Amino acid sequence: MTHLIALIDGSIYSHSVCDHAAWVAGRAGASVDLMHILGRRHTNGENADFSGNLKLGARSALLQELADLDEQKAKLALKHGRLLLAEAKEQLESQGIAEVGTKLRHGDLIEAIAEFEKDTNLIIVGKRGEAADFAKMHLGSNLERVVRAATKPVLVTSRAFKPIEKFVIAFDGGPSVMKAIDHIAQSKVFKGLSCLLLAAGDLNSDARQTLDDAVAILQNAGITTESAVEKGDAETIIKTRIEKDGYDLLVMGAYGHSRIRNLIIGSTTTEMVRSCHVPVMLFR
Repeated sequence: MTHLIALIDGSIYSHSVCDHAAWVAGRAGASVDLMHILGRRHTNGENADFSGNLKLGARSALLQELADLDEQKAKLALKHGRLLLAEAKEQLESQGIAEVGTKLRHGDLIEAIAEFEKDTNLIIVGKRGEAADFAKMHLGSNLERVVRAATKPVLVTSRAFKPIEKFVIAFDGGPSVMKAIDHIAQSKVFKGLSCLLLAAGDLNSDARQTLDDAVAILQNAGITTESAVEKGDAETIIKTRIEKDGYDLLVMGAYGHSRIRNLIIGSTTTEMVRSCHVPVMLFR
């Protein structure tokens, strides 16, 4: 891993995003680009016509005031974005990350990611954004769009950073989770950590062999690894194991072949990202 993108906004998760980015970059020797997107609502210079049946002079004056207000809002959003990036960069540099860049972009978040992700190894985003409903534990409105659009792994951060020492891989034997295992085995980020490969339901002989092979791949890469197969629904098994044994990170395939198969659309991954109090790394 040589480069990662950290997406920040004005939410309380931005601090956590920076902490997770510093942790990954520090272990991998990677550079970081901090990215903040000014959406079209911040940059749109067109105003709705609220003037109704006002006389011509009053109507022109009102439209001019609306135009001036819109321009002022755009300037404030730009200033706010630059300040967020400057503070985030200072946070990363204070944690010893030397190569930190900033990108302030106008327009659509997904278009910005598509522009830069080809040179990126990991995308980091907060679980919830500025407009999230914390009382209802809603996920950030952009989270699903980012994970669906990204071709690189996405790390969804928890509200507060905690040093990662051991992690769980939700194992279903599908292509996405096998991609995750290959990535982890080759990454400096996971060296020296402990891993549990956790499968839900009954495994046939072929699936059991695939699980054993995955354990061997990680062990050969210097990662202390064990496996477990538990009966029950995947959501309950994963969440219970994380909470009971104090795991610090959940790794999941974005699309799989069992009850851990649908990302965001399906209930399992949505529930895991929503309710787990640990960061979740997703692979497609």
